Amino acid sequence: MADNARAKRLADLIREVVAQKLQRGVKDPRLGSHVTITDTRITGDLREATVFYTVYGDEETREQAAQGLESAKGVLRSAVGAAAGVKFTPTLSFVADAVPENAKQIDDLLARARASDEEVRKASSGAAYAGDADPYRKPADEDSEEEDADAGAAADAGTDGGAAGRGEDAAE
Repeated sequence: MADNARAKRLADLIREVVAQKLQRGVKDPRLGSHVTITDTRITGDLREATVFYTVYGDEETREQAAQGLESAKGVLRSAVGAAAGVKFTPTLSFVADAVPENAKQIDDLLARARASDEEVRKASSGAAYAGDADPYRKPADEDSEEEDADAGAAADAGTDGGAAGRGEDAAE
């Protein structure tokens, strides 16, 4: 197993060499300027490298680019071997990167969220609160507290004492 720093350096080198070779060395018309190498990952034993790419265009352009990369795999691997100077040149596999599709999906979700927020903003403009303007309790005046305490004591005395204490009044 190679150390992670060496694998990272080799992955970066592979990405640069493949991008340069696609730009200048490969004469395949299917691999025009619309193919972009986004990332490269390599296994810990430095035997296999996965090259991620994006293609800007329609579905037919993407398919043609995938075919072009598959046919140019040998030329690209030879260029990587010459530039890397390693004992074993890693095999290359190309994977279409899903970043543009994911970014488009996120943009669509954000646009929907903005539209929903705008609807809520329009619905809430001019609306009034359901309760009081100030829903928090405020301490009452001292005079009203004494009156509330006296009224509460009288109500308690009226229900507890009178009829419940005498059996004949309760039966009536």
